[in-house]
Amino acid sequence: MGAGKTTVGGLVATALGVEFLDTDQLVEATAGKPVAEIFVDDGEDHFRELERIAVAAALSSHGGVLALGGGAVLDESTRALLDGHQVVFLQVGLSDAASRVGLGVSRPLLLGNVRGRIKQLLDERTPIYAAVARHTVPTDGLDAAEVADLVLALVQDGEHVHQHD
Repeated sequence: MGAGKTTVGGLVATALGVEFLDTDQLVEATAGKPVAEIFVDDGEDHFRELERIAVAAALSSHGGVLALGGGAVLDESTRALLDGHQVVFLQVGLSDAASRVGLGVSRPLLLGNVRGRIKQLLDERTPIYAAVARHTVPTDGLDAAEVADLVLALVQDGEHVHQHD
């Protein structure tokens, strides 16, 4: 959340000359309403089921860049489907994540104490993201174009990425 998955994914896809898809947008198209409304109207479990279906469909038919929602890899079957794909973890620290998502009004998992909830999600999810990813790109202090350049270096050349000071 706040790592820049959608923005960076779009930039990387453009640079590679391939299509970009975002699983949250696929879920919204299926449900006919925004993710936040799905959470409120139908609950997180229903959203996660729609997300599992969207990710599986995209991984089987999409040949470009795919941005996954932040909770997608919590599902074991999704993690299994990602095996063999070039998965890039855009790592973001608490301070940058909080400033990027603002008050989190459209983010249903951030209701209440936004900063505290982001910290909790980062603490819970970071080990899973790191385990699933083939590459990790630190995003703190970088703009989307800089992060996209780091991702491109990894997926095109297999270079190692080092955090910039």
